[in-house]
Amino acid sequence: MEPVDLSTVGKSPVMTIAWKGELPGELVLLDQTKLPAEEVYLDCRTVEDVFGAIRRLSVRGAPAIGVAAAYGVLVGIQHAKDAELGSAFDATVARLAESRPTAVNLFWALDRMKRTFEATAGDEPSRRKRRLLEEAQTIHEEDRRMCADIGRHGAELLADGHRVLTHCNAGALATGGLGTALSVVYTAARQGKKLSVYADETRPLLQGARLTAWELSRADIPVTVICDGMVGTVMRQGRVDAVIVGADRITARGDVANKIGTYTVSVVAARHGVPFYVAAPVSTFDFDIVNGDDVPIEERSAEEITEGFGSRTAPYGVSTYNPAFDITPAENITAIITERGVIENPSEEKVRSHFSRD
Repeated sequence: MEPVDLSTVGKSPVMTIAWKGELPGELVLLDQTKLPAEEVYLDCRTVEDVFGAIRRLSVRGAPAIGVAAAYGVLVGIQHAKDAELGSAFDATVARLAESRPTAVNLFWALDRMKRTFEATAGDEPSRRKRRLLEEAQTIHEEDRRMCADIGRHGAELLADGHRVLTHCNAGALATGGLGTALSVVYTAARQGKKLSVYADETRPLLQGARLTAWELSRADIPVTVICDGMVGTVMRQGRVDAVIVGADRITARGDVANKIGTYTVSVVAARHGVPFYVAAPVSTFDFDIVNGDDVPIEERSAEEITEGFGSRTAPYGVSTYNPAFDITPAENITAIITERGVIENPSEEKVRSHFSRD
């Protein structure tokens, strides 16, 4: 495919999520489990379709999960009879909430849809459905703008010639817009800065090798794939000028839950004096949790380790441990980049101050 024109920030290099039609309509998702070999789109017509897509990582990345969940509410209730709308709404929200436990954007988006549903309690059922669609579309559009704003603030931290290392995928594939961590790269490239990216594989599902490298290649940004175990060596050799990652949940004091392996990268970066940046929207912050150790961590199936992508890679009968996320403490983080600006050397006082701005 032809490289994507980065002359207009906010335009995504890929289509990850779309609502097709009005009401009734359907949610269309790029099936990221098929990348990079195939570009396949899923038509989600039932709540189980949406639940399955989120659960098996066909759609992934905290912001994208939130957008997909908002549209998933519509999928679940749009055909409900008037008298059954309330029960259908409750059942749909409850089911989608079970899909992934760590990404706070999922619950944030569902809460917004709940508030909209409650605020329209006196309206006709058709009007309530319409308002829910409008709210989901608003969440999607806000996500696009959020990505662009994160990119604008974060690009100031990168200089011409910088070599950036990223972990997992926090680009357009993980959001409804240009991405979080990769939005910083895309925006800096638009400004004329010549950048290159190291994408570590991100085991066990290889989101860095499969997704980040695929996405950056489409945007004509030089990318080098490395194994996770090579991160220390490339930093020790002075090949990395900055690390930028995304986040699935950020606590009140700035501890970050992100894809497993992020903590290790942060420790290596600190050892070698490489700035470690986290790019995430304000919706990713969870003020109900202060200490990162209290974040619920999803554990995924053993087969992701022992039979990754259809090939047996470990003996039968061995035990596995497969947490999907880990916690990077605030003291390992140089700055958190949000759509509101940059929180340098994050702490609870600085995070709360960031949110108290007009």
